[in-house]
Amino acid sequence: MNLKDLPKNPVEATIKMIGCRWKILIIKELLDGEKRFNELKSSVKGISQKVLSSKLKELEQDGIVVREVYQQTPLKVGYFLTDVGLSLNTVVSALRDWGKDYKKYIKLLEKMKA
Repeated sequence: MNLKDLPKNPVEATIKMIGCRWKILIIKELLDGEKRFNELKSSVKGISQKVLSSKLKELEQDGIVVREVYQQTPLKVGYFLTDVGLSLNTVVSALRDWGKDYKKYIKLLEKMKA
């Protein structure tokens, strides 16, 4: 990603980098530490193998994720967040907190209607 490819608005730039539903869920999982492909596949519910592979490649190209190949038998490949990726912890936490609060709000509205 080049600076000229990013929108001038910082919010738009963030959304361009991680705005995809799958990317943010992958980042959320990797905040806990390095994971193998199959671990990510099982923890990110509903994602196909093709989409997971594609999104990991995009995140790697953008400097958010690193793909590490370990020379073992059998070959082991792990994915982990770069320092830039780890800095998204505050964004993920804010999304989680907002989601919790919104669910409480909806629950309260449903109780009021009943």
